[in-house]
Amino acid sequence: MSGRFHVVEIVDPAQQAAAHAVRDAVFVREQQVPVELERDALDALSRHVLAIDADGTPIGTGRLAPDGKIGRMAVRADRRGQGVGEALLRALLELARTAGLRATWLHAQLAASDLYARNGFVAHGPRFVEAGIEHRAMRRLDGAGFAIETLDGAVDATVTLIHSARRALWLRSRDLDPGLYDHPDVLQALRRFATAGRGGRIQVLLQDAAGTQREHAPMLALAQRVSSVFAFREADDPVDRAFAGAYLVNDVGGFLQRPLGHRFDGEAATALPGQARQLARQFAPVWERSRPCTEFRALGI
Repeated sequence: MSGRFHVVEIVDPAQQAAAHAVRDAVFVREQQVPVELERDALDALSRHVLAIDADGTPIGTGRLAPDGKIGRMAVRADRRGQGVGEALLRALLELARTAGLRATWLHAQLAASDLYARNGFVAHGPRFVEAGIEHRAMRRLDGAGFAIETLDGAVDATVTLIHSARRALWLRSRDLDPGLYDHPDVLQALRRFATAGRGGRIQVLLQDAAGTQREHAPMLALAQRVSSVFAFREADDPVDRAFAGAYLVNDVGGFLQRPLGHRFDGEAATALPGQARQLARQFAPVWERSRPCTEFRALGI
């Protein structure tokens, strides 16, 4: 079967009927969502998109509500894993942009949360059950930062920053921040980035390499397995060593910046490229004048 398809905004009743057929197949028949829950009053108020195969067969759909909520994302079972969901999501984000909606949000099925994280959505709050399926709320804010107040918030923002990175991550930390960079969700995101085969690079600038090694930081074990991706240095200049903060920056305009590295509160953004570039520029000269962590070579790094 051809992998080619295109996505259009729904503009007529025939396209809407095709979208409902996809939703019925995925939500009602496959996932056993009651039909009275699958259809709601928001359908008439929302903008919808439809993915159409090269032979004209509808294969996926989604909608954007007036308040910025993205929902009813459905892809036919035989076309999953081929980029259809990503294309639908990006089409809906473009509709949001043209409508002047800076904030978009959604309730993500846990199995699909990585898709949304790759596109800048950050999870928040606890898991919950909706229509019998476990979900988490996720949100995306274009062109602005948002406050991080807790460790859980820092973890969720970090996961999105890693998933949404293309090929580069820059991390500055005293000792890999126990509680954050050893969190299972963060390590899983790092593992996927490192093994994605995109030629990715993670530069890690530490304030205390000895402490990091002494505490057997889990990221070091991961870096040993994918040593071509990770590079570690330790700040050597006295001015650099006095730096009190911590941050993570990716190459698509996202960052998490914490003024005090021993705390988890700070500011994050997933689509604020100017500020992200500024942090990356601050990182570069410190990296160049810092010493390589040669002691990590015993670990194969």
